[in-house]
Amino acid sequence: MEMTYYDHGTAAERWERARLFFDAKDYAAAARVLAGLVEETPEQVGPRLLLARSYYHSAQLSRAETELRALVEIDPVEHYARLMLGRTLERQGRHAEAASHLRIASALAGDFQQA
Repeated sequence: MEMTYYDHGTAAERWERARLFFDAKDYAAAARVLAGLVEETPEQVGPRLLLARSYYHSAQLSRAETELRALVEIDPVEHYARLMLGRTLERQGRHAEAASHLRIASALAGDFQQA
């Protein structure tokens, strides 16, 4: 397999490159870098969450959903992953499914609604 610009460098260098792409709103390029990092270290939450965010912002919603579901499985109390999963499902028109994730995210963030 041929190494590309997106694959070049240490994990730390690629993480920094991905963050630069993300900050520059080049979400597709950030995702290309992050996909390799996540493949190498699937248990790490940070790269997978940024990959999911990159997919979300570049309208690759099914990919974002896949990464967010993996995150929720790795860390069920990661409130931002729950929130993003809910938002991703909403963008796909799956409001009923999104509602439970959004409620869990609110509870994990301490935002309890008064009855």
